[in-house]
Amino acid sequence: MENKRIAVAAIVIDEPEAALEVNAVLHDYSDIIIGRMGLPYKERGISIISVALDAEPDVISSLTGRLGQISGVSVKAAISKK
Repeated sequence: MENKRIAVAAIVIDEPEAALEVNAVLHDYSDIIIGRMGLPYKERGISIISVALDAEPDVISSLTGRLGQISGVSVKAAISKK
């Protein structure tokens, strides 16, 4: 049985050079991405990306885990209960 959930991942990039690696990881998971919004916050020198996802919880955890291992990147996910 399919156990897909809808989720939103919030990604904060504190180091501009990490953006290329973040984009590469997101590209690897492009088949589960519903939509994406990126906001450069130049006054603070950071970027904020929110990504809407449709996938099984293990896949969502895999994505956020990979992103969280990138230096200068923080990530959190909110996952639907059904």
